[in-house]
Amino acid sequence: MKIRLHWKLTAFFFCVFIFTFFAGYLYLSGQVKAFLRENFYSEIKSQLFINKAVLESSLSGKMPVDLQDTAGVIGKALSLRVSVIGMDGRLLGDSGLTPELLLAADNHAGRPEVADALRNGFGTSRRFSHTLRRQMLYMAAPFGKGEVSGVLRFSVPERQAASLGRRGVNVAGAGLILILFSSLFITFVTSVYVSRPLVSISRTAELMAKGDLSRKALVNSGDEIGDLAASLNSLAEEIKGRIDGISSEKAKLDAVLASMFEGLVVTDEQEKVVLMNPSLRRLFSVKEDPQGSKLIEVLRNIAVQEMADKIILEKERLVTGEIRVFVPEEKVLRVNGVPIIRRGRLEGAVMVFHDITELRRLEKVRQDFVANVSHELRTPLSSIKGYAETLLDGAVEDKGHAREFIGIIHQESDRLANLINDLLDLARIESGNMELSKAPFDVLAVAKRAVESMGGQARAKSIKLGITAFSGVLPLAVGDEFGFRQVLTNLLDNALKYTPEGGGVTISVEAAGGFLQVNVADTGIGISPADIPRIFERFYRVDKARSREAGGTGLGLSIVKHIVQAHGGRVWVESAPGSGSVFSFTIPSA
Repeated sequence: MKIRLHWKLTAFFFCVFIFTFFAGYLYLSGQVKAFLRENFYSEIKSQLFINKAVLESSLSGKMPVDLQDTAGVIGKALSLRVSVIGMDGRLLGDSGLTPELLLAADNHAGRPEVADALRNGFGTSRRFSHTLRRQMLYMAAPFGKGEVSGVLRFSVPERQAASLGRRGVNVAGAGLILILFSSLFITFVTSVYVSRPLVSISRTAELMAKGDLSRKALVNSGDEIGDLAASLNSLAEEIKGRIDGISSEKAKLDAVLASMFEGLVVTDEQEKVVLMNPSLRRLFSVKEDPQGSKLIEVLRNIAVQEMADKIILEKERLVTGEIRVFVPEEKVLRVNGVPIIRRGRLEGAVMVFHDITELRRLEKVRQDFVANVSHELRTPLSSIKGYAETLLDGAVEDKGHAREFIGIIHQESDRLANLINDLLDLARIESGNMELSKAPFDVLAVAKRAVESMGGQARAKSIKLGITAFSGVLPLAVGDEFGFRQVLTNLLDNALKYTPEGGGVTISVEAAGGFLQVNVADTGIGISPADIPRIFERFYRVDKARSREAGGTGLGLSIVKHIVQAHGGRVWVESAPGSGSVFSFTIPSA
């Protein structure tokens, strides 16, 4: 439990006052007792000589006979025992004795105080009185006119002086206690007043420690406490400014790290994660906060750990390599790592992860494209060259064979021309240079014209080609009508090529949430599940021999995909071997 400052100050001064009280009490008690005793003795002595003078003034040549009464009057007035002793030591009067006892009293000539008084003019002694059975103080002085007539003696109990001393000590003690409690009260009030600004400063400092830098210590005194409050307020302003600056820099850093496509991780010298940006967390599916965990525990990749070991343990200046990540999806990453060195000491490592999956895919696509184009061009060119050489070697004279060979050359030339045209269309679409209009058009009307244009090919194979009846009114589509017709034509051509004689190809259209969905279904040979993910790649053929025999270029579906995506739609296929296929795509509706 926290004790407040003013209670501490009060307790401290209470202890000081208690010590001072007892020390003062011990000192004053002795001094007061001594002072009062001396004052008491001086007062008795003064009264002794005063009454001696009174007694001498009452003498008229001979000793009066009423000395007993005189002793009684003086004793009663002074509240002490008064004795009048003659020169022969007999008691002539005593305020403490009756006349009968006075006659029987002992001779007092041998009393020390009487002897001293007769000898020195004043005598005193402290001794036990057998008559009164108590410790007594005696003072005596001789009296008489011209010559000593006797001795006047006063006696008082010693305990009377002690009692007077005790009363004085009690009064002094009561005064000290009053001073003590008055001082405590004043100390308490003063401590509250003094500690109030300190309490304000303490509360302000406590709030500052909790992060609230807006509070100020409201102390307006011109002393050191006021200087402390002003310094604390100035410190709060400076800390607030620095925190704001750090927060601003951190926000900028977080924005930079969050906007980076590259993954970034910073580790300390123990290979524990200090910082990891969102991109890297997405790449490695890191859900929990990685800070403070080992790099291998977070990324779970041996190749990355080995690269970190080269930087941290082997102290290599630059480490570069490619790694593969298979979760949540397969990716290829290039990793560059460098050490963090400050003042000649290795403090950690920085590793940057570049996602080069698309780059590697494009390189493979380029390689496959070159290989496929070369292969696709070689076949018709070989045929053209072979038949041309045959004609040159004399077959041109054989009109029957010459006409057949020239027909084959013409057919292969058309195939080359179609291939080149498809390549040019695909290149134009992929480059973004193909201009697509955004005009509304009737999908069913375009579909009917496409069916009419492909009717001859369908009749040649006895394939039923038609459009499924649609009940209701379809909205118009928005896009390039020529591009839409090309998509539909390519899909119909593809369906007719892979549908056996007597089969059927059907077009259906339906509205689907802001889009029109067009389906081209056939009863053809179907597509295996392994081939479906790659069916829209250029030059990809499910049955290569049959495709070439059918005269396809291998680019039709790739052109379909790019045209549909250029309209903001998507294209997909549902198929199974021997069960036909359904190619579907969407196009925005008006």
